[in-house]
Amino acid sequence: MTKRVTPFLMFQDGRAEEAINRYVEVFGDARVVFITKYGSNPVGAPEDSIQQAVFEIYGQQIMVTESPMKHPFDFTPAVSLFVDFDSEQELDRVFAALSEDGFVMMPPDNYGFSEKFAFIQDRFGVSWQLNLPSD
Repeated sequence: MTKRVTPFLMFQDGRAEEAINRYVEVFGDARVVFITKYGSNPVGAPEDSIQQAVFEIYGQQIMVTESPMKHPFDFTPAVSLFVDFDSEQELDRVFAALSEDGFVMMPPDNYGFSEKFAFIQDRFGVSWQLNLPSD
């Protein structure tokens, strides 16, 4: 077994599958690896909600679940998915798509540490740092 660290997103609002599909659509070089859904179950999860899923963006796998219980916490910008891009056009395209109905914490700009950078929280509450490294 190879050791690795995998980001894990826990949704609580019934939108996990919608989020996965959006990310795969936005990034293009992405895919759903698998989705396992709850059937009738003793834990009280809504039937057909995501028990566990994995999707992949640029080769990075990200795990997802839909929590059957509501927790007093949710996503925080203190933990985010950091994405390096090869082109400004690709960063701008992804920024436009992910910031739609989300919250822009840092609009795309040169902040001195890279050619272009943006920090957003998307409409699902997941935070993204979008980066175009300096040459």
